[in-house]
Amino acid sequence: QGVGIALATVIVATCLVCYFDTGTLSLAGLWGAQKHNAALWMLNCMPFVFGVWGQYSNSLIAYQAGAMIIDQTHELRTKADDMEKQTAYVSTHDRLTDLPIRALFYDRVERAIISSLDAQKQPSRLSILLIEIENFKDIYEALGRNSSDLILKQISKRLQGVSLARDDVAKVDSNVFGVLLSAQSDVGRAEEFAQQIQKTMESPFIIDGLQVAIHSDVGIVHFPEHGDDVDTLVQRAGVALRIAQKSTKGYATYDPSFDKQTPLRLTLISELRHAIERDDLELFYQPQVSIKTAEICGVEALLRWNHPVHGFISPDEFVPMAERNRMIRLLTQWVLRRAFRDCANWHRQGFPIKVSVNLSAKDLHDPELPDLIAGVAVAAGIKPEWIILEITEGSVMSEPDNALAIIKRLNEMGYQFSIDDFGTGYSSMAYLKKLPLAALKIDKGFVMDILNSENDAAIVKATINLGHNLGLMVTAEGVENKEVMTRLMEYGCDVAQGYFLSKPVTIQNFNQWVSDSHWKIVNH
Repeated sequence: QGVGIALATVIVATCLVCYFDTGTLSLAGLWGAQKHNAALWMLNCMPFVFGVWGQYSNSLIAYQAGAMIIDQTHELRTKADDMEKQTAYVSTHDRLTDLPIRALFYDRVERAIISSLDAQKQPSRLSILLIEIENFKDIYEALGRNSSDLILKQISKRLQGVSLARDDVAKVDSNVFGVLLSAQSDVGRAEEFAQQIQKTMESPFIIDGLQVAIHSDVGIVHFPEHGDDVDTLVQRAGVALRIAQKSTKGYATYDPSFDKQTPLRLTLISELRHAIERDDLELFYQPQVSIKTAEICGVEALLRWNHPVHGFISPDEFVPMAERNRMIRLLTQWVLRRAFRDCANWHRQGFPIKVSVNLSAKDLHDPELPDLIAGVAVAAGIKPEWIILEITEGSVMSEPDNALAIIKRLNEMGYQFSIDDFGTGYSSMAYLKKLPLAALKIDKGFVMDILNSENDAAIVKATINLGHNLGLMVTAEGVENKEVMTRLMEYGCDVAQGYFLSKPVTIQNFNQWVSDSHWKIVNH
């Protein structure tokens, strides 16, 4: 556009000069004007000046625009890279403690395993530690989320302080931390580290002026001894962690004996529910005889599961499994229905014995238990005084206030209670004296050897005296022979139960035993 204006200006100026000089416009006049007029020479240069200047300006503008675009593109790329890194970091790190989360911890363990296996010489040993804050739930309920988060941050700092490298520590669950120890030449190093963690946690945590004590447990596994992949190692570290919770040391190293039945348990969880629904379980009954009168005064209902593949499975195995998987109510309901039905049938046949039914710790924490028992009793047509509900010391003491409320409610409904396996659990006499007990049972571990062990004999005798002083009926389990029966009579024990009388049997065999037995039927 500038060049065009310059050319137009030259043409107009040349025409004006020609007209003023000759009075007319002609080619000769235009040539003469261009030839002799210096001002037109300058005007002739203007299009070239404008052209060069325009080209330079366009080039300069284009260069500046390109540079600006390059700078902005680089800035955008940098911001995008930063955002991508930040997103990746946030997705692999805990926002509260800034520690790697489970996915990143697994990845690092897997990389360490691969690096160890790639070594030409023997694979180097790795150790994985899982640290669980055992009382975190109590802290959360007492102090709330904000204070609990502050404690988790302090715990993470302490773990980072005791660890050799920050990246070794991770937060794998809400109250569980993981530590990877690489290139361990000594197996004992992991246990030493666990002891250091325990010592680190001993100092109280200060939250809002309160001193909070932390109880931690540590589970330990080693590569390659305990597994060759990260999933197996972490799973077995969890198994060791459960063992550590029961250990006085607070830490435990995995051993195959800890979970040799775990695959079976996983299979049995669903099969137990089906067994309850299909009525594949069975109640066995073991008789109880009055030592003084030789009368059959009661039976204990004992649950049995004869698995079609695995055979007999002990209730010590599947009852805790039912408690952990929220099936205990279904299991208890099945036992109550069967025991109450059999009890009602015996009473209708003129055999007025009492049936003892065991309740688990979870049962005593279920506020709906009294209503469940009341409904089953009405359906079976039994009276509460025909039933004795057996509980253990441990089941009462785990949550004594809740258990006591449920026990008292059932007692008000007419049900009697007996403490089972007395002397083997932990108890508080202050709570036991509040229980509306009718009887206590001495554990067979004390009874079986009273003829040979003065200590066992003294314990049995003292327990019988304690029970009588409290106004309770005393039953001795584990009566294996006539001599033990005679000794219990000398001690003043009330009721005997054991293989000397009969082993636990099915209801059909029990009824036959009653018919063939020389023991008398009560009130007959």
